[in-house]
Amino acid sequence: MGSSFCLLVSTAIAGFCVARAKALAFGLVFLSLSCCFAQDNKPAPGSIAGEVYNIGPDGQRAVVPGAHINLNGPVERQTESDATGQYRFELLPPGRYTAEATATGLAGRLSVDVAAGETAAAAIPLELTAVTSSVTVTATESSVPAVSEQSTQSTTINQSTVEAAPNTNEKVESLLPLVPGVVRGPDGRINMKGARSTQGGWLVNSANVTDPATGAEAMNLPIDVVSSVQVISNPYDPEYGKFTGAISAVETKTGSLDKYHLSVQNLIPRLRSRDGSIVGLESLTPRITFTGPLIKNRVAITQSFEYRFVRTPVESLPAMRRDMKLESVDSFTQADISLTETHSATVSFSAFPEKMAYLGLNTFTPQESTPDLHQRGYQAAVQDRYMFGASGLLTSQISFREYDADILPNSTAPYRLLLDTTQGGFFDRQNRRSKRFEWQETYQASQRHFLGTHTLKTGFDFSHGSYDGRLAFSPVDIVGTADYSLERIQFGAPARFSVDQTEFAWFAGDQWRPAERLAIDIGLRFDRDSVTDSTHAAPRGGITLALTRDQRTLLKAGGGLFYDRVPLNVAALPDFPARTVLTLGPQGEALGSTAYTNTIFGSLRNPRSAAWNVEFDRQVFEKLVVRVAYQRRATHDALVVNPIANSLTVSNAGRDSYREFQITGAYQIRRHTVNASYVRSRAFGDLNDFNQFYGNAPLAVIQPNARGRLSFDAPNRFLIWGEIAAPMKIAIMPVLDLHTGFPYSNENQLREYVGPRNVDRYPRFASLDLQVTREIRLPRIGKKAKVGFSVFNLLNQFDPRDVQNNLDSYRFGSFFNSAPRTFRGKFVVSF
Repeated sequence: MGSSFCLLVSTAIAGFCVARAKALAFGLVFLSLSCCFAQDNKPAPGSIAGEVYNIGPDGQRAVVPGAHINLNGPVERQTESDATGQYRFELLPPGRYTAEATATGLAGRLSVDVAAGETAAAAIPLELTAVTSSVTVTATESSVPAVSEQSTQSTTINQSTVEAAPNTNEKVESLLPLVPGVVRGPDGRINMKGARSTQGGWLVNSANVTDPATGAEAMNLPIDVVSSVQVISNPYDPEYGKFTGAISAVETKTGSLDKYHLSVQNLIPRLRSRDGSIVGLESLTPRITFTGPLIKNRVAITQSFEYRFVRTPVESLPAMRRDMKLESVDSFTQADISLTETHSATVSFSAFPEKMAYLGLNTFTPQESTPDLHQRGYQAAVQDRYMFGASGLLTSQISFREYDADILPNSTAPYRLLLDTTQGGFFDRQNRRSKRFEWQETYQASQRHFLGTHTLKTGFDFSHGSYDGRLAFSPVDIVGTADYSLERIQFGAPARFSVDQTEFAWFAGDQWRPAERLAIDIGLRFDRDSVTDSTHAAPRGGITLALTRDQRTLLKAGGGLFYDRVPLNVAALPDFPARTVLTLGPQGEALGSTAYTNTIFGSLRNPRSAAWNVEFDRQVFEKLVVRVAYQRRATHDALVVNPIANSLTVSNAGRDSYREFQITGAYQIRRHTVNASYVRSRAFGDLNDFNQFYGNAPLAVIQPNARGRLSFDAPNRFLIWGEIAAPMKIAIMPVLDLHTGFPYSNENQLREYVGPRNVDRYPRFASLDLQVTREIRLPRIGKKAKVGFSVFNLLNQFDPRDVQNNLDSYRFGSFFNSAPRTFRGKFVVSF
């Protein structure tokens, strides 16, 4: 393993050196675009150092360890405060910076002027999240605070929240529903701001981590290496592209350059209980993470390893045949390298093989009728940051990922859809092999002065993806109330196919501050896609205006145009096996048939969305902040499937819309924080999304397309969570989630939809989760440990996940499969 990794790293670095000359030339070309602005000779770099702290209600000052700090200015950096609340940024070009620090329920912003060859002292005070005031640290005090340049609506989940929040499967994406407007839909997938999971952008350290075939997220990280995850509703920075929804951007921790750290947790397995007896294991999920200097102050190494064996029950099935089973290994390796005073690099490698048994298990689909999903993937990335010229920063990144997926039936018996259950083996067998190579270059210039200050950013993104696959379908019988097959769906011979895609994007943007209390973001992005053979221009922009001099009242607004990629599954559709639908009589005789050919209607186009938002932030009192926001998005040219005449047609006829009104507040009571939000939203659009018929768990029956509420639409949602500092150093974090039940459609014995689509709903969803932890010091060895427990569905609320929607079933309208109250222990040892 070690020699293979070294070979991989050396190969990547060798290829990277070849690209360096091109990257530098690219950066110099864009330097010439801003030659009309004044420039200075390159001065000596400076630094910023200080602590992160909070003033309690008793007036005492307390440091805040583990706070996530974003530095914006002539260059952009990130770090975290250490155990004593201290942080430091080195090798900074002179200029004005804004340091934004966040911890659970708290946030702070500080403006700092860095002089050549000097260290600026900057202690960051934290207040309640949402709106914070700024202080400028200079040789002479400034009476006017700096204004935030973030015009887009975004929410960051920092490391302290990652550690403190109850998390049922200990995956970082499971924490995204803490963000208003983000829900886990009825299919278990995360839907951000009214968009399907395949319409969002999923990034890890700026690298795309979606499956080229389906467009869905396809990467697992051990949660211990995650520094923060940010949800960006409408990114007006033109660097972001290839999505029509929101973006989830995960950043990993920087390795320790001076000390060694080791953490171990989840070593104790959980036993499986059935009918009062212990029957084997329910789960075993050990994790170990190490970080420390490989070469002190030069090279830091981080290694995290996680093994997961988890059984997840469907309570409405028989006791010993109710479990989905997951077995996976997640490994993440990262090297952080300080090459020179102006040059640093990060090399990472991630591997995430996984086996999911009985995928899609539910009340009406027993184990033998579900498929197994076997996934294998890895990603290697090299990121290089080089400061040159008049304090410019060139960030270069090369990444390569491979992602394979196999869908395997659990039985060879004929697949039969009955009113109340399913029989036989799953009808779909898939073998997918997909790869993606991506090269990104981003150049950010130092601040220029012309009618205010300008921070210019420009760059390009090149990627090449491929998809090789094999697809085989078995016959499907639809059985009616008389217990004989009413219809049979037959398919053509198994098919093999291969599709390639080359994408190229270039962009330019300017953060312009014409006045101290006004910031304007302007950007333009061009996207080229070989699958659609088209190039699109995507302009976007936003403003942030401080309505008061103390910057406690902010008005933000913006709008933009966004283009998505076309998943390679769509381009391969004409090669998929064709289908024929037979109408059968009581004796199994064929009464009629309709043959469908797979067709792409017209020329494929890239889905696009137009979005805008307006937001008002106000710090009402010292300990209370409020945000009122509205956003709207309209998506056109979405990809939908529709049986028309004798064709099963995929086209860009789909349209989706989303609107959201949000009120969010944060309040600090002594050492406790409370976050509360109400979201009124509407997600509406075409319902025959391509992936529900050709994804990992496809539906066999394809009915005509219709429009209605999307399956994850939750018009009213209340979300309350907070962190309570109890006596004896006990930390308590409750999460209360209340929202309208998800919509569903009714159907008859032929699996035809009856009446308007998605007008009936599941019962209202209500869940209270809780995590309680306490730090202790282990006797004799003197090491720190964190002990505690989590409780999920504390009130044992009935939150069903399955509904009998068939009008001809005697159980029509009944709901099933609620997750019961569940306890989990927590024990983490840190060295």
